[in-house]
Amino acid sequence: MCSLVVILLLSISSSVAHGAGAGRQRYHVVASSHLEPKSFCSGLKVAPSAEGTWVPLHRPFGPCSPSAGRVPVPSLLEMLRWDQVRTEYVRRKASVGAEDVLNPAKPHVEMYQTDFSLRSPFEVGSGSGSSARIDADGDPTVASQQTMAIDTTVDVPWIQCAPCPIPQCYPQRDPLFDPSTSSTAAAVRCSSPACRSLGPYGNGCSNTSANAECRYLIEYSDDRATAGTYMTDTLTISGSTTVRNFRFGCSHAVRGKFSDLTAGTMSLGGGAQSLLAQTARSLGNAFSYCVPPASASGFLSIGGPVTTNSTTVFATTPLVRSAINPSLYLVRLQGIVVAGRRLRIQPVVFSAGAVMDSSAVITQLPPTAYRALRRAFRSAMRAYPRSGATGTLDTCYDFLGLTNVRVPAVSLVFGGGAVVVLDPPAVMLGGCLAFTATSSDLALGFIGNVQQQTHEVLYDVAAGGVGFRRGGC
Repeated sequence: MCSLVVILLLSISSSVAHGAGAGRQRYHVVASSHLEPKSFCSGLKVAPSAEGTWVPLHRPFGPCSPSAGRVPVPSLLEMLRWDQVRTEYVRRKASVGAEDVLNPAKPHVEMYQTDFSLRSPFEVGSGSGSSARIDADGDPTVASQQTMAIDTTVDVPWIQCAPCPIPQCYPQRDPLFDPSTSSTAAAVRCSSPACRSLGPYGNGCSNTSANAECRYLIEYSDDRATAGTYMTDTLTISGSTTVRNFRFGCSHAVRGKFSDLTAGTMSLGGGAQSLLAQTARSLGNAFSYCVPPASASGFLSIGGPVTTNSTTVFATTPLVRSAINPSLYLVRLQGIVVAGRRLRIQPVVFSAGAVMDSSAVITQLPPTAYRALRRAFRSAMRAYPRSGATGTLDTCYDFLGLTNVRVPAVSLVFGGGAVVVLDPPAVMLGGCLAFTATSSDLALGFIGNVQQQTHEVLYDVAAGGVGFRRGGC
């Protein structure tokens, strides 16, 4: 008998470790080839609350990931290309709605295997061993441990399920979850409210009978997709917290290139099918995560922040929900500070808003704001030789032969007065300023996880706010 145990892993890429400073910050330049996997990895910086529900979060391609060395590491250029494709797709969903993008009127889709040249760098991880639970009859059973990516812009959680031979499915590190071995697993009926609530993610019924099973289909920006049966089972988080009748997609076929070894995706969007919505009553309508630096572990906390210490303070900005696509979490920037000086950018420049996104790589700013940031940054970095652009990153430097590089401190100012001070690896990526511009000041922006790293980011949906706590991991 099996139920689901979730271990969630996330990644960003950075070639430098962080230091500290006031108006200027120091990089210690480290060649990635000199890093020994797991040789300097540390645990969480904070002690999670005893009553908390959390799981570890790791970079898939970093030395602290259980999957280190098991999958090819995408280049920075590959990551940036994938990031542009993905964020443009999310932007379209925000402007025309998920139903228009996903096209629910299309007929039942039969999946097939194909290939795609771009790889997602944020969906990989691995776990080992097993966890125990007590089923409804009181008998101890061994749970099926599954390593999953997280995504805050998608609603339906899903994992690959047996039977699912390659190439109909993709290789993963954990054994496939087999619903036939679980006494608590059940397919959702096609005539049920749960199936109807899938909306644009629905993919018809298994047949025309009264007992027909509900089918789902999730399509991603880069031609990838997953399809299968919509099911329920008992989800176990953190070893002791269980969610009975947890609804998820049981994938029996994929389309496109999933090269990350994960079992699937734990979706955290604002829709009714997400993990957050399914645990809001029992655990709380909030979650937080901390994207770790290379030398530490991060976490995903369900129900609230990872610690309830009275001294924990978050810089909080209002959470804005999209009327067109409520799955997305939006915030509004109001300014940028470089080397202690606030740039002259009118707040109206940021009026289009920005998506808080666990999977976006770099922050995308309105062109007017980005030009002001770039100008100030280049001025502060004029002592260092410039190099050519890398993809969408147009402000890059040649640090060859240098062991210490001083860069200007950068802070993001959000609505409500929340100020987020970025650590050095959140300012530069691969020797480049880790920001880019959107197509226009009217286009929706993104807060990427390069800028989010080392902060505990709290999505407090119940209170209508997004909080930032520096030094979370």
